[in-house]
Amino acid sequence: MVPEQEEPDPDFTTLEYPNPEDPRAFTLALKLAKKKNADIVLATDPDADRLGIYARDKETGEYIPFTGNMSGMLIAEYILRERRKLGIMPEKPALVTTIVTTNLAFEVAKKYDVTCIETLTGFKYIGEQIKWFKERNTYDYVFGLEESYGCLAGTHSRDKDAVVAVMCLCEVAAYSACKGVTLWDEMKRIYEEYGYYKEDIHTVTLKGIDGARQIKAIMDKNRSEPAKEIGGLKVLALRDYEKGERTDLGTGEKTPTDLPVSNVLYFELENNSWCCVRPSGTEPKIKFYMGVKGTSLEDGARKLELLKKDVIAKLMSE
Repeated sequence: MVPEQEEPDPDFTTLEYPNPEDPRAFTLALKLAKKKNADIVLATDPDADRLGIYARDKETGEYIPFTGNMSGMLIAEYILRERRKLGIMPEKPALVTTIVTTNLAFEVAKKYDVTCIETLTGFKYIGEQIKWFKERNTYDYVFGLEESYGCLAGTHSRDKDAVVAVMCLCEVAAYSACKGVTLWDEMKRIYEEYGYYKEDIHTVTLKGIDGARQIKAIMDKNRSEPAKEIGGLKVLALRDYEKGERTDLGTGEKTPTDLPVSNVLYFELENNSWCCVRPSGTEPKIKFYMGVKGTSLEDGARKLELLKKDVIAKLMSE
């Protein structure tokens, strides 16, 4: 426990923004971790639904920040792997993610013969699947995750739960330690086996009437004149969730998205890469999500940087 932060402090006087998505929230924790030579650093937000982590690289001694995609998939891969190994996987297992969560989820689910189901952005949609699975007797919910540091193991809740996520993460860390490896070693093993998936998000705030007009203009242009290539990657298909259809840009074939109507555009790119643009539902912001698959940590970082620059240059224009 960080001494300066172990007592309840409703004014959060020790940090600027109490959200584990913000690296600054870990300032005091990382200082203590280095002093204690800790293996992992864990932090939740005030209502304990998001979990952020850092893991020590035993080769360099540095602490590596994990994105929500990384920590979520670390837990997911462990749960699916061990349940298969122990013979306790349910009959019709399902892993649930959102459309802006890492595509690594599909690779891991495929290996362990688990159905991977996508929902719209927001954990309420993941929680909704638990209800539907039970009512319709279709699947058995095993795990759900979203990119914004939220996940849920089990069906005790229909929302993200950092309390259980902490327990799961610590179990993975303990299991790894018994094998003589760290969480960062385990994350690198997953990358090596499935591909070096990396993701990012770019958010732009556009306030007022002019901002709302700009956001609408950006969405209208990308909907009517979709890019053919982004970040050096060919656009294979466009999913327009407002129209409820997916268009194959090669053949022109249209198929239903089978998700609720939402003002979201999703570009499927070659090499299992993608980008997505959507206005925020609660703030005057427009958000650009993106993901790539690399052949190494360096290759993934390079491809992601190229994609991000092009997403901003092409999809931001009105």
